[in-house]
Amino acid sequence: MCGIVGVVSKSPVNQLIYDSLLLLQHRGQDAAGIATSNGQSFSMQKGNGMVRDVFQTRNMRSLSGNIGIGQVRYPTAGSSSSEEAQPFYVNAPYGIVMAHNGNLTNWEQLKDEMFRIDRRHINTTSDSEVLLNVLAHELQRSSREGLTRDALFTAVAGVHRRLKGSYAIVSVIADFGLLGFRDPNGIRPLCIGRFDGPRGTEWMLASESVALEGIGFTFVRDVAPGEAIFISNEGEYFAQSCADAAVLSPCIFELVYLARPDSSLDGVAVYDARLRMGDYLAEKIRRTIDTSDIDVVMPIPDSSRPAAMQVAKQLGLNYREGFFKNRYVGRTFIMPGQAVRKKSVRQKLNAMCIEFQSKNVLIVDDSIVRGTTSKEIVQMARDAGAKKVIFASAAPPVKYPNVYGINMPTRSELVAHGRTDEEVARIIGADKLIYQDVEDIEAAVRDINPALREFDSSCFNGKYITSDVTPAYLDRLEKSGQVSEMLVNNHMIEMGAGEEVKGCQLDL
Repeated sequence: MCGIVGVVSKSPVNQLIYDSLLLLQHRGQDAAGIATSNGQSFSMQKGNGMVRDVFQTRNMRSLSGNIGIGQVRYPTAGSSSSEEAQPFYVNAPYGIVMAHNGNLTNWEQLKDEMFRIDRRHINTTSDSEVLLNVLAHELQRSSREGLTRDALFTAVAGVHRRLKGSYAIVSVIADFGLLGFRDPNGIRPLCIGRFDGPRGTEWMLASESVALEGIGFTFVRDVAPGEAIFISNEGEYFAQSCADAAVLSPCIFELVYLARPDSSLDGVAVYDARLRMGDYLAEKIRRTIDTSDIDVVMPIPDSSRPAAMQVAKQLGLNYREGFFKNRYVGRTFIMPGQAVRKKSVRQKLNAMCIEFQSKNVLIVDDSIVRGTTSKEIVQMARDAGAKKVIFASAAPPVKYPNVYGINMPTRSELVAHGRTDEEVARIIGADKLIYQDVEDIEAAVRDINPALREFDSSCFNGKYITSDVTPAYLDRLEKSGQVSEMLVNNHMIEMGAGEEVKGCQLDL
């Protein structure tokens, strides 16, 4: 899960991209990067840390040009090193910079093919660099008669044939234009924005609609699965489907937790979806327990608020804010390393005793993944004086790894894997634990957009959309995931936030 943005403007894009990345900061706090083009050369700045840490005034001045891309990174495949911050650059053919949101499930096979067959060297362990080189190779093949729009779409079709997994892409081809495309299942989001100003039409591609609307662009539509969008340097807009069997199956966890509530993804307003999840969860709670002795319903700020409000409303219970959030601590789920996540929970939340003292409390959270945060929250409620703590999750139990771009790499990390609800309740210290049902969470989204028939709900039901995810694949992933966790923890000790990859000028 990362946040990406691409802009074609009539004026310098550096500030537009910076502002958009700030609006997407919730999608990644590990690294940030911007690459711009003034025609014959790229300028790039990237490094570890938050957007405000990576880009200083001197960096922004060096990012010249009216077309560019940016990314906020949340590490999945590969390590958390500064060398793997994006965008990535390759000089042939033509010169390409690219940023990627998602995760390739066949990247190791592709990396081997790149070396043996395509004669391309991959310098990092990032699947995004593999993807960039696949795109470059396909573009080189399709443009032997010259670089044209048709050659570009042919190259994207070739990319779709070779890649498996999830990918939403923004890329700039030097002195040609901005390319964006989405995998044939549309697992990760990508949308199109437009701004009609006095100097003409400007275009933007972004992971979420909030990044468009927050800087004054008008949301046009979502990029369709398997579709490619090309915007020339002059601002001409073209779109073409480049996959034979595209079926929209978006990641439902985006709506549960990842996306901002003021965004819209694939025709679904995130806030509305979370309200509907609360309606269905309330019915599950009503069927499961006697609610007459519950004194108060409390959310875990911020993403569970809509669901918690609807639970309280549907059950006729008092709604209270019992946890105060320190907004200067990042999202604990997406922080690299279990030790870092655990320490950050108490720094992030504080329980207000006046709301807990001698009460039976129903706590609603958006989801339970590793259980670290939930256990700390339950203990905080008890320390604040709660008599009874009932814990409800607006999402089903996360029992399986997510291999499409969310950091749930190993089954051993998932508290619900191989355990009953009662066993998980004991682990997190709750008197009772109630999960949403998979069918209900999908129904909540379909209530808003009935056209959505399929979802990537693999972390809940173990049904993977791409055919290459097998038990043997998960076994390999689990082994490599344990190694990756140690690498990330070592990286957090050795490097400070905001460590910079020096700005560079890439002359073509």
